[in-house]
Amino acid sequence: MPREFSRNQRLGNQVLRTLSELLRFETKDPRLQNVSLTAVELTRDLSVARVYFSLMDPNDDPVLVAEGLAAASGFLRRKLGSSIKIRHVPELRFAHDDSAAEAVRIGHLIDVAIESDSAVDSDSDDDR
Repeated sequence: MPREFSRNQRLGNQVLRTLSELLRFETKDPRLQNVSLTAVELTRDLSVARVYFSLMDPNDDPVLVAEGLAAASGFLRRKLGSSIKIRHVPELRFAHDDSAAEAVRIGHLIDVAIESDSAVDSDSDDDR
């Protein structure tokens, strides 16, 4: 019977939960105030963790947040090592996850298209 979740997925979820708590309660960098971690992908050998983050305010600059996360990566990795009992703590690499902003943009495009279609339909009704 195959396992439902691989070790990578279980460890990735644990890393995500722990890093989220560390960011919220133990970092003091103002660049990291409105950051939410969305996912963690671990390499097969568990040596590198790609951590995806999103911004609560879409107008914030993700580059500044990425710099703040890179600066805090040593601290976060050390705390992660003391929280999770694994032999080697993975290297943390951060990447911006803009899927929420992209979803808002696509939703806006859909709304504009619906309004455009309804305007065309009402114009054709007037012509009859």
